[in-house]
Amino acid sequence: MTDVTASDLTLEERASLTSGADFWTTKPLERAGIPALMLTDGPHGLRKQAGASDHLGLAESVPATCFPPAVGLAASWDAALAERIGEALGVESAIEDVAVILGPGINIKRSPLCGRNFEYFSEDPIVSGIMGAGLVRGIQSKGVGSSLKHFAANQQETDRLRSSSDIDPRPLREIYLRGFERVVRDTQPWTVMCSYNRLNGVWTSEDPWLLTQVLRDEWGFEGLVVSDWGAVHERVVGLPAGLDLEMPSSGGRTDAQLVAAVRDGSLDEAAVTLAAQRVIDLVNKAEARPRIGGPLDVAAHHALAHEAATRSIVLLRNEGSVLPLAPEARVAVIGEFARTPRYQGAGSSQIVPTRVDAALDAIRAAASGEVAFAPGFTIDGSGDAGALRAEAVAAAAGAEAAVVFLGLPAAEESEGFDRTHIDLPALQLELLDAVIATGTPVVVVLSNGGVVALPFRDRVAAIVEGWLLGQAGGSATADVLYGVVNPSGKLTETIPVRLEDNSAYGSFPGELGHTRYGEGVLVGYRWYDAKKLEVAYPFGHGLSYTTFAYGDASASVDAGGDVVVTVPVTNTGSVAGREIVQVYTSLAASVVQRAPRELKGFAVVEVQPGETKDAEIVLRRSELAYWDERPQAWVIEGGEYLVEVGASSRDLRSSTSVTLAGDDVVLPISMDSSIEELLADATVGGALRAALEARHGAGVEYLLRLVGNFPVGRLDGFPLPREDMVRFVREAGGQL
Repeated sequence: MTDVTASDLTLEERASLTSGADFWTTKPLERAGIPALMLTDGPHGLRKQAGASDHLGLAESVPATCFPPAVGLAASWDAALAERIGEALGVESAIEDVAVILGPGINIKRSPLCGRNFEYFSEDPIVSGIMGAGLVRGIQSKGVGSSLKHFAANQQETDRLRSSSDIDPRPLREIYLRGFERVVRDTQPWTVMCSYNRLNGVWTSEDPWLLTQVLRDEWGFEGLVVSDWGAVHERVVGLPAGLDLEMPSSGGRTDAQLVAAVRDGSLDEAAVTLAAQRVIDLVNKAEARPRIGGPLDVAAHHALAHEAATRSIVLLRNEGSVLPLAPEARVAVIGEFARTPRYQGAGSSQIVPTRVDAALDAIRAAASGEVAFAPGFTIDGSGDAGALRAEAVAAAAGAEAAVVFLGLPAAEESEGFDRTHIDLPALQLELLDAVIATGTPVVVVLSNGGVVALPFRDRVAAIVEGWLLGQAGGSATADVLYGVVNPSGKLTETIPVRLEDNSAYGSFPGELGHTRYGEGVLVGYRWYDAKKLEVAYPFGHGLSYTTFAYGDASASVDAGGDVVVTVPVTNTGSVAGREIVQVYTSLAASVVQRAPRELKGFAVVEVQPGETKDAEIVLRRSELAYWDERPQAWVIEGGEYLVEVGASSRDLRSSTSVTLAGDDVVLPISMDSSIEELLADATVGGALRAALEARHGAGVEYLLRLVGNFPVGRLDGFPLPREDMVRFVREAGGQL
């Protein structure tokens, strides 16, 4: 640690600290005893490059544990598990002397087409915030910093370095920033990474409203803001806006721009001092870390990756309880993904794993009966498709069950580009049709980082959504297929019937440098529920090898204003299981548009057969608020809230209600206020109504329906003389 402060340094030294020395490290300052720090990619494993450097996963990196990416881990709905993985990431980072691991990414899955969806948690900000906070808490418990990203509104890869995400204030606050707010307030990440894009026309790297007013002044962020690699547009504009560290190195070019701007008076020197001090503070945090020596316990971390993978698997369908498979059953394993697993996404998060489990090997180890294998297809689509398909059909025809591994090749989804459809490769679908035609019960196992269409969902016995499960995904899949592990994962994003049903369809990825988020707050399940659209599988859905019954839910308001929901959950089946209990709220006759229901909390309960456990879920009062654009503030709308508890957004098992006291919204009165707003004023509302009734008699209610939203100063003499309206506005303390 150093006792030096930024004020002790020359202007040139301060400027130099605020940009990288190379691709992955900050600049040291030997005279002041300030060492360099290494920042490196995550977020589901350490990607420390030992040789050539890049941020697209092109060059090799040191071996590290590849845990399930966010698309998989999110399906566990288990923040405690996320924290344990964070601890493991912190240990691996510390062994490699990495000061900051770049993650987690908690951007909202607005469209299933986003090429980087595998790296994000959910279409819902509560899930994203809770799971992201778990990872940050775990990483930083080991004295390693996290970098919460990508701040903000970075929901696409197309033109991501230039496009503007154009979002109205309510959805921006309630959907796209809410998860970030929770992570910042709960865990104080050491760094926040600004995104590439523009937000409502302003580069996020240059946005003082985003980086200072919201992040620091409102949320209380105390750390450092680092750019995404190459996100800096104009350094002299970005630094005073709140961007502290530019990465990677500009070779000193932009440092010189800062110095020149201070010299010519266009940049306040205090801004450079503040940013440099934040870099020094980060160095001191990293230097205070207890030293963790190697070697890495590879087996222990692989075991954790396996546990996480088992909890990330979602059983979508299981007709006739075809799963779990009997060990002695004759099984045909079909699909190249069973032998050559796809377990992570492509791009900056691509890990060199310490080992990789293949599902085919694990199935053969678990089974006592015959296991036949046919690749069925090649991942790149090469080879003789007809011959591969015929071999697979022959294997399926002689089996008691056909387990067909389908998925998306890495070339079809990655950082850097978006998908144009959500279909599985045509050759794989043709293979599946041929296997189904044999009459052998079919179990489909999916490997995909983004949602895929499931047109076959009613024609197969079971569907196992395997997402991308990390290096232990193959053995985890076998454990679920054979019942060694009871699946408990649930969807954190809706699987639509068609891409065209998605709320972003038609506006994703935008045009001419702008993407308009015209669906507002109706993102994901909020949209599908509001529009009453059929979906393939709803948000929150996931089956188990046991069954759960929900008792009567209760809800009360605690001393701090939070809502405490309790519901008894009984395991009515024959095996132990984990149930993810979800709590949704709604408010009838709200003053703002709301979805039919919104997730506000969840809990994971482990229940033995015949046992009943109470699930308790605390709904934060702050997260029941809506953003009111008029006073520019969060507002709790008073009234009776419906509280629904269930196993998914469309499988609601119990409900209750709770009454919340609302926040007073006091709007300034002026001649531009509407007649209705003046009637609502406590000071003059009664007198105004009396004057209207005296003038218009029994027709006043119909009159107000017609002109109640008119500004009071707009029509002279109607519905009252102007001098009367002026008097009422003045008596209400308003501006004339």
